[in-house]
Formats: sequence, structure tokens, C-alpha cells
Amino acid sequence: MSLEPSADPAADRRANYDYQSDDVDRPALVADLETIGDCEVRADSYSRELYATDASAYERTPIAVAFPESTADVAGILEYCAERRIPVLPRGGGTSLAGQTVNRAVVLDFTRYMNDILEIDPDARTATVQPGTILGTLNETLTPHGLKFAPDPAWGDKSAIGGAIGNNSTGSHSLQYGKTDAYIEEVEVVLADGTVTRFGEVTVAEIGERADPDGDLESRIYAAVERILADDADRIADTYPDLKRNVSGYNLDRLVAEARGEDLPGGEDTGEPGTVNLARLLAGSEGTLAIVTEATVSLEPVPETKAVALLCYRDLHEAMEDVEPILAHDPAAVEVLDDVLLDLARDTAEFGPVTAMLPDGTNAVLLVEFYAEETAHGEERVAGLLADRVPSATPAGEPADDAPASDADPLALEALEAYDEAERAKFWKLRKSGLPILLSRTTDAKHISFIEDTAIPPAKLPEFVAEFEAILERHDTYASFYAHAGPGVLHVRPLVNTKTEVGLEQLHGIADDVTDLVVELGGSVSGEHGDGRARTQWNRKRYGDDLWATFRDLKTAFDPDWLLNPGQVVFREDEPTDLRENLRFDPDYEFDAGFDPVLEWDNDNGMQGMVELCHGCGGCRGEQETTGGVMCPTYRASQEEITATRGRANALRQAMSGDLEPDEAASDEFVEEVMGLCIGCKGCAIDCPSEVDMAKLKAEVTHEYHQRNGATLRDRLFANVGTLSRWGSKLAPLSNALPKLPGARKALEVTLGIDADRPLPTFHGTTFRDWFDERGGARVSEADAARKAVLYPDTYTNYSHPEAGTAAVRVLEAAGVHVTVPDDLGDTGRPAFSKGFLEKATDAARENVNTLAPRVANGWDVVVIEPSDAVMFQSDYRDLLPSAAAETLADATYGVCEYVDTFRLDEDIAFDDRAATDDVIYHGHCHQKSVAKDHHAVGVLRRAGYAVEPLDSGCCGMAGSFGYESEHASMSDAIAGILYDQIADSAGDRVVAPGASCRTQLENRPDASAEPPTPIEVVADALE
Repeated sequence: MSLEPSADPAADRRANYDYQSDDVDRPALVADLETIGDCEVRADSYSRELYATDASAYERTPIAVAFPESTADVAGILEYCAERRIPVLPRGGGTSLAGQTVNRAVVLDFTRYMNDILEIDPDARTATVQPGTILGTLNETLTPHGLKFAPDPAWGDKSAIGGAIGNNSTGSHSLQYGKTDAYIEEVEVVLADGTVTRFGEVTVAEIGERADPDGDLESRIYAAVERILADDADRIADTYPDLKRNVSGYNLDRLVAEARGEDLPGGEDTGEPGTVNLARLLAGSEGTLAIVTEATVSLEPVPETKAVALLCYRDLHEAMEDVEPILAHDPAAVEVLDDVLLDLARDTAEFGPVTAMLPDGTNAVLLVEFYAEETAHGEERVAGLLADRVPSATPAGEPADDAPASDADPLALEALEAYDEAERAKFWKLRKSGLPILLSRTTDAKHISFIEDTAIPPAKLPEFVAEFEAILERHDTYASFYAHAGPGVLHVRPLVNTKTEVGLEQLHGIADDVTDLVVELGGSVSGEHGDGRARTQWNRKRYGDDLWATFRDLKTAFDPDWLLNPGQVVFREDEPTDLRENLRFDPDYEFDAGFDPVLEWDNDNGMQGMVELCHGCGGCRGEQETTGGVMCPTYRASQEEITATRGRANALRQAMSGDLEPDEAASDEFVEEVMGLCIGCKGCAIDCPSEVDMAKLKAEVTHEYHQRNGATLRDRLFANVGTLSRWGSKLAPLSNALPKLPGARKALEVTLGIDADRPLPTFHGTTFRDWFDERGGARVSEADAARKAVLYPDTYTNYSHPEAGTAAVRVLEAAGVHVTVPDDLGDTGRPAFSKGFLEKATDAARENVNTLAPRVANGWDVVVIEPSDAVMFQSDYRDLLPSAAAETLADATYGVCEYVDTFRLDEDIAFDDRAATDDVIYHGHCHQKSVAKDHHAVGVLRRAGYAVEPLDSGCCGMAGSFGYESEHASMSDAIAGILYDQIADSAGDRVVAPGASCRTQLENRPDASAEPPTPIEVVADALE
């Protein structure tokens, strides 16, 4: 590809670029782009590969990645790229499911800097935002005003407003609110040649006045719109589906309806004829027409309350028959879950109790939600629905006088009702369980998003489902049906193995057949997730050759050289888009870890299955103030893709599949820059929808790195912290005084890389074990005890914080437990595991299992104070030493508050109300959260008389040795700052935290006077 040289000093260098191959002078490209403004640009292999994927099945490595800070940056980049015919792709959170945010282009990531909320006008109910603003952040900011941005895509707390415009996003409540286009009032955009302009409401007459097919780019755009309104309006009105949910093709049906003053499907009023809003033409254009740099959107009031009914059916077909009659009751949402997902949910601890409430014979459910002015109003609305659709129901409220009735026979078996927020949340969580369950598959065959969001007139859903099932059977696979039944948008993800030629043919064949079915039934090939790489090729079949030509003409008018995200929505005839190309996994894909895993990987494809498990939804990119949860702390602090679980998972998969250099996963750079910044919090093991366990992967990769390259002295010291602590205790108080000598800490930083400003642990000469022995052992005899427990003396409790151990003994003995603290146990192996010394960790596991498993067999429980050590027994030993004995020990091990709570040992304890005078703020430990055991401490504290505010907090940032490492100190502090802000916004009097690392970090808070106590110490304080 030859480029016309420009009249500037860099012309010759630029003329040598070939953007269709990998032979690109990337340093020169970066240097050129960075001279345009203050814009950061990256073209290294890691950065490019990190942006090669999104939440779809596709992968396409970009040319470079830029992080614009202003509209001027965007304009400069586009002008530069237009002159040299370099494609450009705008990107938000990268949560798209059709592959529209991956391309061979310069990617513009707006979420880093251009993410500000510029203005909120509560009276006008509008907000002006930059494209990188996260929807969840916007709605959080709007909460005090009682307003919200109404479209609610499932990943709204990770999705950007620019992406919502690009996809014309909607969500579960589209029956009430419609799509994003209804809320776009005005946009600032950069056109393909770098021109900055604004689009908003304009009369058809003004369009004609501005139109000039021979003028500048903006004039040619107006000319194209004028021609469409004059020549294609009837064809558009006749061809586009009569649906609330259609995001395939360009948004021409709205353009024509607004110009004519006609209502849109669903009854949306477009106003007086003769006026259109050109900003809305960009909705659903997937960045192919212009790049939005600012948007003013209208807002909706938050409903006063809601009411939910869960209708139960014998099968999916009967549920589909009932959708249209239910719509007559004007619900805000109607969602479906089929038998495949209900069966999977029944086998989970989280959703089993909810599914147990369903009547026998239930194989499909419809979740119906109403908005209401108050609870009584919600009860009336539900009562009207149940009286019509569930003959056996005994609704909570009387049906409203105006409740509609249907002529259709009622088909529901029964209904469950929910009015308070907690009960409604249970039902919604069951509905939203579908995708995580499907995406937890570790086989080569995956439930792929490629035809999952077709939109069908609700009245035709029964026929559609029956025919779709027949298509799947013909192609020898299956899928589940779930999601937005109300507007006719069922999510259907067939199980396909794209690593095989058979799988590719299934992919194409199913999509082709389903598109034919959609056309026959008057539907859309995409009702939610857009065209992208998965569905663009079907737009010609859906709309016909004439409108396909109109799409191409519109694209050419906006983007004469087809440089804006080329290949999406419409494509050049010589460069067709095929859904089988650029897949993340295809028949040429090869995986080679380069080593044999040490840990047990109990899934279909072993460690490879875990490496390939991330599907890219971006859940790890959630912002702390809007999502809570544990993961991913390093991303929340840095906003760098490489520090999110998705980034690390992609980089690891690409390193092991040949996209990066051979053996890259064991290189210094990869281990330090990619895996080294994973702090091992294990939050992804529970918060990630697919449960990607990055901490476990880090342990494997780091272990292999040590095998090949050796380990640093610092890593070895941290891995042997148990031995160091034992000697520290023996030498106390000398060991505590030495680090305080002038220059001692600086010397540690220079020689070992241990941060000079981080307080080191102090050691007690009298250990917790010593205290227990000196008091004469147990005070509750084994014969008189209801339970007997081995209280494990973890390293930190034993040598540095024996107060937690003594408190645990007091509480357990007050509960009548016979306690022993043995002296024949080493450390759990947690430090060695965290630093990647898996052989040492395995040795520790073997020693403890051999010692403790026989005691468990004799009726002893194992109780652990330090959360990370408890989880080591409960979870990590299963991976290090898979055996019946390790399983036995794991099942009999409890965190101390978990133990008290599980067996309700505190119910017979006498607590002194006068001792519990504080309101406490509880910060839980990441590792306990990862195994869903963190809640126990809250219950114990409350029964001890305390008012407890549990924080929905992530990692503290200390993470064992991580916060002590000088190169990680600033990251540790940044993560801690997020937690400190949460505490400052809380109402409690003092902080309580179970983990040693957490308490060390919390002691560094600006207003902290001492290390916070553990929960068990606070409970002990309340003993009578």
C-alpha cells in the first residue's frame, strides 16, 4: 500500500508505513501521534494485544492504542490518520459482544481520560458527559437528584456512554424506556477528516440548506441525509421491522419517523413532522460514521418502588405463549429463564434456595416487574396480572379496577411475589445467573455470542423458539434461552467449538438459518448487541440490496475512505466481513503453556481451560464507587487494562498461544509487569462471571519462572516469613529495635527492595503458644465440651499479634468449646504459595495434612484466626495436595468467626451490653470473600451487641508482601486510598478487620492512631 507523501519533515518516514501488514514502524507512528497533543500513544506488543479482544468471540490486533485527553487530541489524530489512510476505532469499556470494538486500527480508549461528567441540569433532566463516562458512575452521580440514564445494559457499571451510543444500547427495562437513541439530545463529534462539529435537532429544510454534494465533508453528510429522506423514506418505513428493539443497520427508521412525525414502534412520539435529530443517526453506528467526544442526554426519574412476580411454567414454549398476554398489563420488564439454566442453578449453593421455592414441574420462569408509586400500588398491579394469568394464585393485593384481562388461557403453574428490595434482588439475581453459568465452561466448545440477540415480535416468540430449536438440532448442538422475552429479544448462545472446521460450519450455518427465520418472522438480526463482526454480513439479507446500497452511500458520505471502524454495519464489496474470520479460537489456534502445571486443575481442560476462560466482559474493570466487590484492585487504582483480570488473562493466553514471543510467559518482563501486579486477592475467583482464578494462575507462572531463572533473596525471605518470625520472636526486643537504627530501613530498601516507609511487623517474646501453655492449656474439659477445636497458631497471631489468639480462646471457651493449641504445626505455606514456591508450599501442606487429618477423623475441628491461612486449608490445599485427607481437612476447617457463626456457638454466650458501645465498620478479607465466608464475622459481631456497617470493599492493597516491595509501594498506597475513602464516608466509630495485612495497611490511615482489632478481639471485649 503506497501512501501519498506529505509536505512535512516526516513525510518520507510516513510514506513507508504499510498498515495492512505487521511490518510497521511503530516507534515512528507513536512519535508522530504524540506530537499532535498531550495524547499518550502505545504500540508495544503488550498494549496492542490487550486491545485485540472485547467481550465477543473475536480477536484483531490493533495498529496502536491512544488515550486522548481532549477533543483536540481526537481531531488531531483523525486528521493525521485521514491523510495517511490509517483506520481509527473509538472504544469504551470493550464490553461489546459482536466484535465491533476490535479492529486493525488505531484504537482510541476514552475511558482513561475523557470520562468526565461535564454538567447535570436536574430541572431540564439532562446531563452532558464525555464518551468514556461509565454508565454506573453517571447514575451514581444522579442519585441525589432522583434521576437516571434510563437504558440499563447488563454491564452498565463497566460500559461507557460512548459505547452505549455506538451500540444504541438498551437493557432489561426497554419495555419502559426503549433504546439509547431516545435519550440523545446533542453530540459533539469529530468527523473522519478531523473536522469538529455538533449534531442535534435540525429541520428538514435546514438540512436542505446545508446540503452540498460537492462541498466539504459536513455539507456532503447533509446532502446524503437529504437524499435518503427524499428517495428512500418509503422503502425504509416498509422494510425496517416493526419492533422496539432493532439495532441492526443504520438508524434510518428513526430518521424517517422523526421527519414524518410518526410514532416509533412501541408508541414513542417523535414530535412534529419536519424536524429530525441527527445526533440520533449515530446511535448504533458502532463508530463507523463519526467519533463522539461529548454528548448531552436526557434523563428519567427513578421509580418510587417496584414489584416483581415470578411466573412458573411447565416448559419454555408455554412461557413464550404467555408473553403477549402479559404485555397487556404494561410491565416494565418481562425476563425468561429456561430449563437448561434452571437445572444448572439448582446445583449451585447461591441459587439453589431460590429454585427450591419453585413448584414441582417448573422448567421455565418469567420474571415480570412493574414500576409502582408505592408498595400497595405494586401489589395491585401484580394482583391484576396473577388474576389473569395464574388461576391458582392468591395475590397479595386486590387487582386494580383497570387491570386488563386476556382472552388467552392462563398457562402458569404458580407465581412467587416480591415487593421489598431484598426479595426482588433474589429473583433478579436468579435471572442474571444465566450468563455466568454458561460462561464457566472450560471445554473447547463454548456458548458463543454470534446470534444471541435476535429480536422477534413477541406474538411470534412461540413459533420462533420452536423453529430455532429445530435449527440447533439440525446443526447437532443446543443452547439455552433466556433474557428479554418482553420485547422479543431472547439471548441464545449455541454451544460451538470454533477450534474445529465443523464448528466453523456450525457457526455459519446456524447464523444463516436463523437470519432466514428472522426475516420470515419480521424480526431483526440484532435487538441489543449490534452488528459488529458477528452480524454485519447478514444486514444485506435482512434489508435487501437497495437499502444495503443506502447504508454504503451513508457510510461513504460520512467517511469517504472508510477508515472509521471499517467492516462493521456495512462493508466494502472487496473486503467482506465474515463471522468466521478473526475468531479468538479457530482451527489454527494452538496452545502450549511451555511447562507442566504443578497444581491440580479440576476442570475439563486443566490449566489451559482456566487460561482460556476469560470471555472479556470487563467485570474486573468495575469502578469501586459503583460496583463494590473485590476485583480488580490494581485496575481500580491504575485504570490500566493490563492490571485488570481481563488484561492479564488475555496476555497470558496470548503468550501461551503464540501471539506474543515464544516463552514470553516466563520472561522477566511478563512476570514483573503482567503477573507481578496481580496481588493475589482471589477476588476474580468469585466476582468474575466466569470465575477466572488469576491468583492461582499467577502461582503457576511464578513457580515456573523460579524453576527457569531462580528467585531473588527478597522473594525467598518473604516465602520463609514463618522462620523469620520465629527468630524475630526469639530475639525480641532486639529484633524490633534493629530496624529503627538510623539508616537501617534505607539499607533494606537498597539491598532487598523492602520499602523504607512501610512499618515492619513487631515480634513478641512470649508467643501465643507460650501464653496458652503457661495458662495450663484448655479451661474447658474435653468431656464437658460440645465441640473440640484445634486452634491453629498462624504465624502472625503466634509471633506478632497474640492478642487475637487469646481473644479467640476466651470466646471459644465461653461457648463451651474444648480448645487446644498444638506445638507440632508449621506455617500453612501461604507465603510460599503467594510467592510462587509451590514445592515448599506443598511440603507445608503435606506436613499439616498428615498432622491434622487424623485429629479431624477423631472428631476435632480446625479453627484458624488469620483468614488467608484459613482459606489455605479450605481451598488451596485441594490444589496443592489433592487427596482424601486434604479434602477431609478442608471440610473441617473454619475461620474463627465462621466457626462461631456456623454452629451458633455464641447463642449461649453472655455478652455485656455495656461493652458494646461502638458502631463498628467491618472491612472483610479478600480471601474469605473469595470462598463466600466473609459474612460470618458480621453476624457474630451483631449478636455480640455491636451495630456493624460492613463495607463492600475490595483489597486493602497490602496483600501480604506486596505492599512491602518498594516497586509496588505506590500501587499499594493507591489501592489503600480507595478503602480509606470508603471508611471516611462511613458512619461507624472504629474499624475492625480480620486480616493481618489489612490491619497493617489500615494503621497507616491519616486519622488512625493504632492498628485496628480483629473481629474476635471485639467480640471478646463484649464478654460478660
